[in-house]
Amino acid sequence: MAEVPAVRLVPYEPEHLLAVLPWFDDPEVQRRLGGRAWPERELALRTTRWTEEFRGRRVLRAHSFIALDEADRPVAQIGGDVYDRWTVWDPEREAVLAEDRRTTMGAAYVVDPGRTGRGYGRAALAALVAAPETADVEQFVLGIEPDNTASLHAAAAAGFRPLTTEPDAEDMLYLHLVR
Repeated sequence: MAEVPAVRLVPYEPEHLLAVLPWFDDPEVQRRLGGRAWPERELALRTTRWTEEFRGRRVLRAHSFIALDEADRPVAQIGGDVYDRWTVWDPEREAVLAEDRRTTMGAAYVVDPGRTGRGYGRAALAALVAAPETADVEQFVLGIEPDNTASLHAAAAAGFRPLTTEPDAEDMLYLHLVR
């Protein structure tokens, strides 16, 4: 197995935006996450205080990080919302089909397209799970498109296992890591 590169997570701040924005010009990143609005939206969402439930879950807080390599260069952005529970949502009926009462973080990440295939996705996921800011999270969940083999492999290498075996209504497979 290839050696996992060392990364260090730091809070995602406005000064990181110029380093991250070009990643979102990459066609694959745009297809998966959208364009340059995604990292800008992450900055806005980090201070949002949610008062309503989202798909049967209450948002407790949000985290957004930059993963830095050994030379302190940004190699990935990772983060998401921490929920009071995880739910299986039916968008057609707008109803919760099942729930898991564990504190859960729904996370997403992007690796600098010039550094893909080097283990930075796996390293960023492992760092997120080990971060002091997520110490109370009992379960981490990733929604990944079935054809995104690179992300599926990175998640599996970081210890994530299938939560679902078939894509949902939004064409996502879910993988999770339970502490």
